[in-house]
Amino acid sequence: MARSTVLVIDDEPNILSSVRRALELEDYSAEVAGSGRIGLEKLADQEIDLVLLDVMMPEMNGLEVLEQIREKHPAVVVVMMSGNATIETAVSATKLGAYDFIEKPLSSDKLLLTIQNSIGFSKLKQEKAALQAKVEGDFAMLGSSKAMAGIFDKISKTAPTNGRVLITGENGTGKELVARAIHNNSKRASEPFIKLNCAAIPSELIESELFGHEKGAFTGATQQRRGKFELAHGGTIFLDEVGDMNVGAQAKVLRVLQESELERVGGDETIKVDVRVVAATNKNLETEIAEGRFREDLFYRLNVVPIELPALRDRRSDIPELVELFLRQACESNDMTPASIGSKAVSLLMQHNWPGNVRELKNSIERLVILSGGASEIGTDEIQDAIPTVKSVRGAYTSGVSLKDLVAAAEREIIVEALANNESVSNTAKELGLERSHLYKKMKALGIKN
Repeated sequence: MARSTVLVIDDEPNILSSVRRALELEDYSAEVAGSGRIGLEKLADQEIDLVLLDVMMPEMNGLEVLEQIREKHPAVVVVMMSGNATIETAVSATKLGAYDFIEKPLSSDKLLLTIQNSIGFSKLKQEKAALQAKVEGDFAMLGSSKAMAGIFDKISKTAPTNGRVLITGENGTGKELVARAIHNNSKRASEPFIKLNCAAIPSELIESELFGHEKGAFTGATQQRRGKFELAHGGTIFLDEVGDMNVGAQAKVLRVLQESELERVGGDETIKVDVRVVAATNKNLETEIAEGRFREDLFYRLNVVPIELPALRDRRSDIPELVELFLRQACESNDMTPASIGSKAVSLLMQHNWPGNVRELKNSIERLVILSGGASEIGTDEIQDAIPTVKSVRGAYTSGVSLKDLVAAAEREIIVEALANNESVSNTAKELGLERSHLYKKMKALGIKN
């Protein structure tokens, strides 16, 4: 394991030498600087895990140095040191982002414990940031098509409010991603996001899952349990496949929406909850209402802001961007060398109807990465070997593929080849007999990057 590096910034030479010696005895890598200016220079040149920073120094005092560290090196943890610290100084340092504050003369034990705790805190921050980045990557929403622009606009307008949202669309279109985006961009983002797949819970257990139960409420209820609505208090509950919820549970959900209160199964205590509800379904709820399987009053309660997600076949221009993301994720998750995918291969993927939508595309790209055996570039042959359902239509009629999509696929291949044979977009436009601005628009619509 690599040693942690500590930078000590202090204008007293004896402090620098004694602290350096103590750190090296504990197997830390130590750097020292006799002024704030030198310390900032070392931070710019080296990887530093923690800074021990004196408050009282000539030219530039510790608080001024701290301010610059926070601005230029926000990930570095800073511990302040002072022999004549005041409460006001400590408060100022904390507001500026110092992790801790220790007094001189320095106790070796206290100093080393503070450093150990500070570096531990730094590592936790880094792990959290890495996890957050992974989660955001896994749940990223992409798309530059007109259809997705409308979805993003609705999310941006809806998220800051408390309005209920009903998300509809085919399986695999990304309904959960929309729900998470609404939550993550709301005032409730720091509170829980609780998901319940209504189709996956047996009808006799759905009420217990939603509202919780008391001990002894039914056979097997050996202890009290809080339900999803209680767990989501202050945050968002996502009722996925809400169209599969039985009518009895629907009536109780309606009460929660109307009164903001519930009772656990087998209990009589009224529990107040503050929850934003986002629901999703792949069913036509108006048909379900007409056939008596869904309550009309609940539908209107949930359908404050409707968001209908387009099928992937209706936004094919987003496929190149999605392929790039899924390719990177698949390589990372399977510990494989990053791969690229050829332009003709992308054009081939754009011709497929993707009945399973974005989910099918993501799974297919992962299969492609695994079966390609670590190839640096994936081409059309690899695609047709790994995903037999994807077939080139190259200008010929194929059942289920519209003329518009056939033309778009052909146009894309022509433009990609023309760009490869010319030195610039201007030359390509001239050769194809197009205005340069027109070519740029076509490239954007077809997901071609210059």
